[in-house]
Amino acid sequence: MSELFSAGADARPLAARMAPRGLDEFAGQAALLGPGKLLRRLVESKRFTSAIFFGPPGCGKTALARYIAEHSNAEVVELNAVTAGVADIRKAVEQAKYSATLGRKTLLLVDEIHHFNKTQQDALLPSVERGDVLLIGMTTENPGFYVNAALRSRVTSFEFMPVPETELEKILENAINDKDRGVASLRIIMTPEAKAHLVRQAHGDARRLLNALEIAALTTAPDMNGERRVNLAVAEESIQKRQIRYDKKSDDHYDHISAFIKSIRGTDPDAALYWMAKMLEAGEEPRFIARRILIAASEDVGNADFRALLVAEAAFRAVEVLGMPEARITLAQAVTFVASAPKSNAAYIAIDKASAEVREGPAREVPLPLRDATMDAKERGHGQGYKYPHDFPGHYTPQEYMPNPLRFYEPTDQGDEKRIAERLNSLRGKP
Repeated sequence: MSELFSAGADARPLAARMAPRGLDEFAGQAALLGPGKLLRRLVESKRFTSAIFFGPPGCGKTALARYIAEHSNAEVVELNAVTAGVADIRKAVEQAKYSATLGRKTLLLVDEIHHFNKTQQDALLPSVERGDVLLIGMTTENPGFYVNAALRSRVTSFEFMPVPETELEKILENAINDKDRGVASLRIIMTPEAKAHLVRQAHGDARRLLNALEIAALTTAPDMNGERRVNLAVAEESIQKRQIRYDKKSDDHYDHISAFIKSIRGTDPDAALYWMAKMLEAGEEPRFIARRILIAASEDVGNADFRALLVAEAAFRAVEVLGMPEARITLAQAVTFVASAPKSNAAYIAIDKASAEVREGPAREVPLPLRDATMDAKERGHGQGYKYPHDFPGHYTPQEYMPNPLRFYEPTDQGDEKRIAERLNSLRGKP
């Protein structure tokens, strides 16, 4: 290992050494930095405006901010919102004002900007608005949840995406073979299975991938030929268990439950199970998921399979009694049943139509035959003329149940609802 620690060697971590040196080296961000894209034009023209970079870890946010800083003629001030306070912000602002008198602009890089509270953001706002500082904030969270509207309106937000596996494979190969910045001097021989494991477990995080490679390289002894052979077992030990990216207070929560609901609606039980498992592994409240299954049973299955609501309701009660980890089994039964069931939103549409008619349609009074006859049968005619359906063949007879009747419920041809449609059409005299 002496190669990495010899005099004059770059002692920075591998991920820092392999940071992109040009815009074309930013992997997986073609939508932001591809030819002609806004962010690339701003960087290349050196007319950058205040911005917030947000996205998952290891996708290039900090690397790009530092690239911009290195290629600008501005004074650079770096703050970490976890440790910086209002006093640090004011000091940076005063420094920027002084630099402005000397004809130099100030670039303020704020890492983890979502940790700034309202007071800290308000302290920064006037300087950004006046242009005293050029702000680049970096965060793993959606700024819509953590950055106040006033500050957001004065910056441009750019969303970075996880690095695709194909790009991670290239980053891994470059690091293994790069003689100047990578670990080529260590002569790493890595099996395809080991490479695939590191790429897969990196989960779109290039920094995590390179850290794992560095650990594998430093902890593997060379063989008689001076080569360090990294197999699957070494790769598994070199990368920690994947940390699930899921914050119950951010858009991760809403994105995952949306994917879960849409997978149920789309009759994909496997996808629904995956999103549910991910939420549960990340600590989501099981009752919250049970409530969503209960809603889907009526909203998306309805009368196409009436058992869906029964199963979902039973699962909801069971989850309250069981708790985790056993509750996941009950939830799995419920979600696979509801997701696999035939689908109909006819009941959902029907109540929306009926509610709209109540709000916007003509006022309707209850017909006299339908009114309660307990007290006013003789004096006011309540209940007179009512036809008791059970006294008629088939337990049905036509009569007025609503003035100016409208049709709200239109059964589909899915599952049990097809039988319902046939019965209603038969009673109404339709073929």
